[in-house]
Amino acid sequence: MRSDKDSGPLALLLARIVALPRYVKRAVLLAVDATMIPLALFTAVLLKEGSLEAARAVEPWVYLAITAVSLPVFARIGLYRAVLRFLGSRAAYAVLTGVSASVLTLLVIALTGVSDHVSLPVTAIFMALALVYVGGTRMVARDVLTQRFRSAERVVIYGAGKAGTSLIASLNVGRNFVPVGFVDDNQAIVGSTIRGVRVWPVGHLPELVRDYGVTRVLLAVPSVSRRRRQEILAALEPLGVYVQSVPDIADVVVGKARLEDLRDVDSADLLGRDAVAPDERLFDACIRGKVVMVTGAGGSIGSELCRQIAALGPRRLVLFEMSELALYQIERELRSSISRERLDFELVSLLGNAHHKYRVREVIQAFGVQTVYHAAAYKHVPIVEHNVIEGIHNNVIGTWYTAEASLECGVETFVLVSTDKAVNPTNVMGATKRLAEIVLQGLQERGSRTRFCMVRFGNVLESSGSVVPVFREQLRNGGPITVTHPDVIRYFMTIPEASQLVLQAGAMAQGGDVFVLDMGKPIRIADLARRMIKLAGLTVRDAQNPDGDVEIVYTGLRPAEKLYEELLIGSNVSGTGHPMIMRAREHSLPWDEVQQLLHDLIVAMGQFDVQTARELLKRGVSEYRPSGEIVDRVWARRESERRSKGKVTSIETRRAATRREAGSSSD
Repeated sequence: MRSDKDSGPLALLLARIVALPRYVKRAVLLAVDATMIPLALFTAVLLKEGSLEAARAVEPWVYLAITAVSLPVFARIGLYRAVLRFLGSRAAYAVLTGVSASVLTLLVIALTGVSDHVSLPVTAIFMALALVYVGGTRMVARDVLTQRFRSAERVVIYGAGKAGTSLIASLNVGRNFVPVGFVDDNQAIVGSTIRGVRVWPVGHLPELVRDYGVTRVLLAVPSVSRRRRQEILAALEPLGVYVQSVPDIADVVVGKARLEDLRDVDSADLLGRDAVAPDERLFDACIRGKVVMVTGAGGSIGSELCRQIAALGPRRLVLFEMSELALYQIERELRSSISRERLDFELVSLLGNAHHKYRVREVIQAFGVQTVYHAAAYKHVPIVEHNVIEGIHNNVIGTWYTAEASLECGVETFVLVSTDKAVNPTNVMGATKRLAEIVLQGLQERGSRTRFCMVRFGNVLESSGSVVPVFREQLRNGGPITVTHPDVIRYFMTIPEASQLVLQAGAMAQGGDVFVLDMGKPIRIADLARRMIKLAGLTVRDAQNPDGDVEIVYTGLRPAEKLYEELLIGSNVSGTGHPMIMRAREHSLPWDEVQQLLHDLIVAMGQFDVQTARELLKRGVSEYRPSGEIVDRVWARRESERRSKGKVTSIETRRAATRREAGSSSD
């Protein structure tokens, strides 16, 4: 939205002025100064003598002298190279320096008495007027041109510290916002003026929003705690303004962002709790000086694991990823970090699939891997529900083969990235992740030099397909925001937080451990949607507010989706060396039983017997309670064709046929 200043003849004229060549603009400024300096002397004499005749009587050579001295000084110090829209304090010093040259010239004339009309009082008045004329014309021009490039949208900056000062300097030369004030809770600076903008107390913010038509608040408090940011956001929600923030100070320090870069409210600020602080000592045991491999290195969690591992001093980091694009992106990012931060380790990026056992084994042997973080998995509940065989193959068999390869090659520590959906699962994805845990527990009980452990956590904010990016996209498109059910709740954590937990767990592993995080209270997804709408400066459209901006539409639970998630099976938990990480003691199966189950699964998958595969999942994961019929798309298509051709057979008949086919294959 543009203001009235941005349309009409004035705007056209200003646009033409801005479009003039630089040499023309400099010539115009030179001509203005050549007019203003003599005019200042003329006015000074007029004010001193009170007579127009006295002003006219000043010798022409005096006007020429002060002009001839001042203009070269202005040019020498770069006043004509400055862009008017970006004038700052340095331009003021340049004006003062140039005017001082004129004043010195007049002082010489006054003291030598070569002109009857130039005196010390006239010189003093001239100095004041010249500063106003020369500097003032530039300030007026700057303000006019700046307004031409400003949006009519008025904003308040929350935080008048270093970040806020840097931000307003950027806004003053930009096109988007007009800052009408700072707010800050530091009483020492309340009432002061920073770069022409007043600092108000935080409590005055509602009046600023109302009186100045503020539509956006820019948070410039990058270093405050997340809990404090929560308090600030809670206070801003009722105001109906769009909230954005400068980047986190850590991103600024490492060069990922600049202070003036504006972002939507960080998803971490929506959690309602502080991040789990890492124990730095736990990072060293499995990473520093070691060869580390990450499977699924290009995924949301895998890529963050790689970023954090890179900063912890490994000897070698092996990226293992099945997606060529994802591998390219994370390798490119890490190589840039290595160069920028002068990190000292070898980076190896390899294409491969975790369920290709021999490929995994060759990679581990070739590079002497000591620690494996297994993040390769299919994680989207509806997608896995529609692709049962692939979900089992990737999540269960891939974990088994990678674990066996690690055992054979003498890997010291193997950490599985698991999920809260593995607890009392109602869907295939959760059941496969729980069975993957059971496989590792069975391998540990069988006897292993490798320490196997699992890290179980809730939903990860900003991961691919998670609700926050989806809600943001829906908001950008004007809504509606879609939520599956009014009562659905989830545990959340940030990607860096989840990755830190995974890295620390390996150091605490004794073998067969399941680690879970004290994640605080779960969040109602519908409340999260409402909060994001309000922080975007919009209102919720519902029965109470039919004229609101964005509607929340409830679409119904997706296949096999739960209303709530859990983190523990039972209550057998104990503490660890980290105050917010727990160790769960959960039931497992003997390895012989697990091994037979895995072989039966491979047979069923080979025959694409989804029904049998799901029954085997239920046998291995006793808590698995499917919430509905099989919705695998290929299976459903085949069953539909069978019915249409009158070839419907019983489940037992199909199982028998599968066993016969498997037997003939083995013969």
